[in-house]
Amino acid sequence: LVSRIVTVEPGKSYELSGQEEKLEFETVPAYNLLKPFHPKSAGWVGYILKIEGRRIYIAGDTDATKEAKAVKCDVALVPVGGTYTMDAKKAAELVNDLQPAIAIPVHYGSVVGSPEDARIFAANVKAPVKVEIKIP
Repeated sequence: LVSRIVTVEPGKSYELSGQEEKLEFETVPAYNLLKPFHPKSAGWVGYILKIEGRRIYIAGDTDATKEAKAVKCDVALVPVGGTYTMDAKKAAELVNDLQPAIAIPVHYGSVVGSPEDARIFAANVKAPVKVEIKIP
């Protein structure tokens, strides 16, 4: 695997190569709209990994920002905990706009949020998007 640290910036594309492998990804700004925890000025990011022809969006600690709403992806991992990120219903709205094949709720059940957040998220995501809950 690629074993070096690369500093990234929001809104950029990257390609890292090792001896036999390559990792391609894009960065998406990740920030809060109305909360102080993750300001846009911090430059934090989510990632779109490009793996075997698929685009996997790992949103990071974010709200449903204009940049998040513009993501094109096949799989979306979105935060649903609500305290430091969008809540389950806002996350479902984002996923309904993005229309990935699969949506996976994250960022709940430990530090913030509860398993109920994943259930609320799943109940509000519309077909044909398939929701996969990985944290019971």
